[in-house]
Amino acid sequence: MPSMFKDLVTTPQPDVDATTAEQGQPVSQKIRARLQAAGQRFHANDNIADFIQPGELEQLLDEVEHKMQGVLDSMVIDTVHDHNTQNTARRVAKMYLQEVFKGRYVAQPKLTEFPNAERLNELLIVGPITVRSACSHHLCPVIGKVWIGVLPNQNSNVIGLSKYARLVDWIMGRPQIQEEAIVQLADAIMEKTRPDGLAVVMECSHFCMSWRGVREMDSKMLNSIMRGAFLKDPNLRREFLSLIPGRQAS
Repeated sequence: MPSMFKDLVTTPQPDVDATTAEQGQPVSQKIRARLQAAGQRFHANDNIADFIQPGELEQLLDEVEHKMQGVLDSMVIDTVHDHNTQNTARRVAKMYLQEVFKGRYVAQPKLTEFPNAERLNELLIVGPITVRSACSHHLCPVIGKVWIGVLPNQNSNVIGLSKYARLVDWIMGRPQIQEEAIVQLADAIMEKTRPDGLAVVMECSHFCMSWRGVREMDSKMLNSIMRGAFLKDPNLRREFLSLIPGRQAS
């Protein structure tokens, strides 16, 4: 081949697999790419644990710390000389990933189910269970209580009382709005227990309303979900609501 054409010949390049393509990317981009490739939604109140590989939460912690440090720098906070904020970026990153938003990044807790051997069919009420979350709009705390009423049947699964609290903590441990959170909770309980009826009442204070904005301190949001027998039978619904102790005073 004449030398004048040698430079025009392109050397074939090996195929680049997905693993190689991920190298050098921030871990958040890797997780996001997997979600998008699977057509999976990743809104603030979605759980994405299935798309996080072993060891990546630790890498994500480092990434969030780095970006949180940038936020502090942009707010002109001297984290070098101010001993109170020297480790704030790390503390905030750990708070979000390992505590208040942990429900996004870890799998649903194991809920041991038992058959309804005694064929229980009477109203069961669990609560109040403490609700700890944060609103999706401002990431301000949402704190309150939830009550759960279950009407089992002979084919229902029975779960321990503590498991309701674990499920509430997992679902509320994400940026939420209360109207959507109560639906997520009801869906999860229905799937696990398959009762004849389910009732959920949630009452919360929203710091995005009391800490900022109108700064209304005493206002709360109260909402409910009624499924199955609770929706059809007004007497059962009335019994459940009348047995919630101290809700008005809470």
